[in-house]
Amino acid sequence: MLTTPLQAQSGVSVAPECIQAFNELKLGKEIKWIIYKISDDWKEIVVEESSKEADFGVFRQKLLDAKSKDRKGKEGIGGRYAVYDVEYDTDGEGKRSKITFISWVPDDAPQYPRMMYSSSKEAIKRALNGLAADIQANDADDIEHDTIIQKVSRGR
Repeated sequence: MLTTPLQAQSGVSVAPECIQAFNELKLGKEIKWIIYKISDDWKEIVVEESSKEADFGVFRQKLLDAKSKDRKGKEGIGGRYAVYDVEYDTDGEGKRSKITFISWVPDDAPQYPRMMYSSSKEAIKRALNGLAADIQANDADDIEHDTIIQKVSRGR
């Protein structure tokens, strides 16, 4: 199958609003995070929510509460993609921030959502120019604030 730059191998495309929201975060610095989801018909990655809320706990809870429908329409634990403007202290060099991509695909999510989120990840990453870090998160510990800070400050 031939894919366009904004289409994943899975056939899922990236909605233009995804790039627009990302550019607002990147340039405006008012938006702190964006959560993306694959639409219920499994055809397009869309913006689920963006926020100026700086409390990481609020962001983390949104990922933990994410739901997806399987192909039969049954709702269960869901995956998400997210971009978070992570701020952290460096040793003696002051504060830094890195725009971090997080792929949230819980191990206990149903097989179809896990497969679709995993196989569509590269399309959204290619669409978002300027990501400084990339984190694959598969359980709640992977999205603890300290874990994210550790990975981002090490340059991953």
